[in-house]
Amino acid sequence: MRRIKIQHLTRYQYAEPVTLFPHSLHLRPREGHDVRVQSSKLEIEPEHQIRWKRDVYSNSVAIVTFLQAAAELVISSEVIVEHYEELALEFSLEDSAQHFPFQYDPSEQIDLAPYQSAIYPQDQPVLSEWLAGVFDPAIDTDTITILTTINRKIANELQYQMREEPGVQSPAQTLSTGTGSCRDFATLFIEICRGYGLASRFISGYILNESIMPGHTSTHAWAEVLLPGSGWRGFDSTSGLVVSGEHIAVAVHRHPEAIPPVAGTYVGAVNQPVELSVEVRVSHIPD
Repeated sequence: MRRIKIQHLTRYQYAEPVTLFPHSLHLRPREGHDVRVQSSKLEIEPEHQIRWKRDVYSNSVAIVTFLQAAAELVISSEVIVEHYEELALEFSLEDSAQHFPFQYDPSEQIDLAPYQSAIYPQDQPVLSEWLAGVFDPAIDTDTITILTTINRKIANELQYQMREEPGVQSPAQTLSTGTGSCRDFATLFIEICRGYGLASRFISGYILNESIMPGHTSTHAWAEVLLPGSGWRGFDSTSGLVVSGEHIAVAVHRHPEAIPPVAGTYVGAVNQPVELSVEVRVSHIPD
C-alpha cells in the first residue's frame, strides 16, 4: 500500500465581477478495493454552498452554488488516498473471452449497449484503415494481444500534446494531425474497441509520475475495457501501458466530454477576457 497526495488548484480570473452559475466538480477519487480516500479538503472562493451527490455512474460530484458575484473563482482540492494496487494485475479471462472475437453474457447486453455504441460512427472507416495489417478481426486472435497492440500503436505512432481547449478531438482528427492529448488518445482507443464490439469507457483522474517536475503534472485520462473474468481493465494510450498502481480514477463515463474536473457557466460583460490557470501535484507520501 502507498499513500498518495493529490493537490489540484483551478483559478479563473475575470476582468470584472461576474455572476457564477452552479458548477459541477469531479475531483474526489473513486473508492473501491484498490483505493481508499484517507482525507479530503475542498476550499472554494467566493462564498458558496456545496452539495454532494453520486451520479448514475457512482461518481462523487460536488455541486457548488455561489452566493455572490466575483472577479475571481478559486477551487482548491487536496486529497490523500491509500492505493493498494502496486502493480498492473495479470489478466484472468474466462475461457470464452481468451480469444477475439467473443460475445458478452446475454444477461449483460442491456447494460453494456451504451459502452459499445460508437460516439463518432463516421470515423470507423478511418480507424479500420489505420489498423489494417495490425490484426484481422475475422480471425480468431488472442484478446489481450490485440488490446495491448492497439494501445502501444497509439502511444508509439502519435505525438502527445497537452491541449487547454475543452472537449476532445474526434478520432479522425487525432489521426490526421498525428497529435493529441491524453483524453484524445483515450477517445481513440475507446472508439476502436467499440467498433469491434468491445465495451469500453472513459476514465478521468490522476497519475503519479515522480519523474515529472513538480507543478508540471496535470489531470490524466485513459480507457477501460470490460473483459469477462477480469472486469473493467485500464489501458493508458498515452504511455502504451496497462493501468497500474500509479493511476487514480476520479470519474467514469461512456462519453469522454461528460466528466471534466470543473464545469460551469457565468454571466458577465460580452467578450471580457478570462484567465485560467490549473496546477496539479501528485506525490507519494513516504511511510
